[in-house]
Amino acid sequence: MKIGVISDTHGSKAAVKLAVAAAGPVAMWLHAGDYYWDSYYLAEITALPVHMVAGNCDGSGDRAQVDAFIEAGNKKIWLTHGHRYGVKHGVQDLLYWGKQFEADVVIYGHTHMPQIAWQNGLLIFNPGSAAEPRGGSFPTCGLLELLPDGKIRPELLDLIDPHR
Repeated sequence: MKIGVISDTHGSKAAVKLAVAAAGPVAMWLHAGDYYWDSYYLAEITALPVHMVAGNCDGSGDRAQVDAFIEAGNKKIWLTHGHRYGVKHGVQDLLYWGKQFEADVVIYGHTHMPQIAWQNGLLIFNPGSAAEPRGGSFPTCGLLELLPDGKIRPELLDLIDPHR
């Protein structure tokens, strides 16, 4: 099963379209916040299920949850924007809570910088920002492949030059 992962779209429909094209066929999409309402556009253009969480730029009056737990391919995915877990200073809180929540994968955004890290069997995955990258990175999104043998294959997709 392949899952598209996107974050920090900040209202850019162009970035959403690029991510859809880069990811190819997927079973669903996960949006890790900051302009989570771009998820409705994503669902509209793909006709796929889209799970989303609110980020720090989404406003306190918005109805999206700040944490979501998705079961897919016998894996438990914790989806969060990350701003409530201090991710700009490290992923220690994500590691702690990921273990407490018995997650196999933690997907977050907020930093606008892509990351793939494994620690004690837990995958920490930030797809970067599809619209406003930081830290010298390119606009990116992610692909999460849940393999039949139980392994997880994360991948970062460059939205400017897919061959880079």
